[in-house]
Amino acid sequence: MPSILVGEVKAGSKIIKDVITPLGGILFTKGKILLPRDLDILEAFLIGQVEIEGVQGEVTPDAVKKTSKQTSLKAGAIINESILAQSNSPLHDEYDKMLALIRTSYRSVTAASLPIFELRSQLESLIGHLKDYNVLKFTPRTLKDEDYNYHNAVLSALTSYKIAQWCGYPQKDWMQIAFAGLLHDIGNAKVDSSLLHKPEPLNSGEIEEVRRHTTYGYQLLRNVTAINEGVRLTALQHHEKVDGSGYPLKLEGTQIHFYAKVVAVADIFHAMTLERAYRKAQSPYLVLEQILTESFGKLDPVIVQTFIQKSTDLFSGTRIRLSDGRHGQIIFTDRANPTRPMIKVEGAIVNLMVERELYIQEIIA
Repeated sequence: MPSILVGEVKAGSKIIKDVITPLGGILFTKGKILLPRDLDILEAFLIGQVEIEGVQGEVTPDAVKKTSKQTSLKAGAIINESILAQSNSPLHDEYDKMLALIRTSYRSVTAASLPIFELRSQLESLIGHLKDYNVLKFTPRTLKDEDYNYHNAVLSALTSYKIAQWCGYPQKDWMQIAFAGLLHDIGNAKVDSSLLHKPEPLNSGEIEEVRRHTTYGYQLLRNVTAINEGVRLTALQHHEKVDGSGYPLKLEGTQIHFYAKVVAVADIFHAMTLERAYRKAQSPYLVLEQILTESFGKLDPVIVQTFIQKSTDLFSGTRIRLSDGRHGQIIFTDRANPTRPMIKVEGAIVNLMVERELYIQEIIA
């Protein structure tokens, strides 16, 4: 079958050979029925020719039926996700209960034992709604700067559980990794709160005191039942780096517990995407790019790659807001560049891989 010029291809055509981008990635796979927006994508990627099946321009009833069904399914999925993202969802209800409990736990941990069984029960209730949790889309109902540590704890628990699933870790570790995310910063309960919320840069002595939250955390969890040693070590090790440049012990590679490696990625993501008194929340897509940069020598590269690939695996048609304020829809994500999808804005295609000054500011529920 001879190749057909992209300008002559019509919607409904079936591709009989993978379409490859100039950078070597697969744009469309063999057997795909081209939709109208796919023709825009072909042109945006400067694809000159494609190989299609049958007579050019012929759209069979089966192809139309299949395309309509796929579009309907995707539209339904997007609507469902939008509904679930609203703040009256059961996920938000359980999240708020978990937030209140971890707040109480932080405040009581230095004077009494940690209410670990209550925490476990509520964490299980929260995890029960994990299917409704999307790392890039979920927003708590209320966000106050004084609650930053508690939000970071609950979000890190959810995201760490997701990462554990995505990475294929044994199921017996999933809940313990969620516990590790929930309690990784528990040592902050023993740090002067004025340092944790100080809007100005900390001096060297203050930095050293804040860094002690890792050892404080391990000490607080040392005799707590219902958690394993991996949870305790995560409190101690979540700021260690695989190249040995972290703290408090400057551990390297395999010396760091894998729970701590998972939680480190979740912690950094939420620390940067939550708003603080001294800085605004950052774009989740820019944060993912920074985490990818950190993976070279700092974070576990397999965990990072898995986290980025899975968290950006969104439905075509997902609505977003760009950094210049324009609204649009994701129409294609190149898995080789998952943080830089193609966006349809006011009838035009914006290729974020080319227009590097632009980025996705937020996903619109």
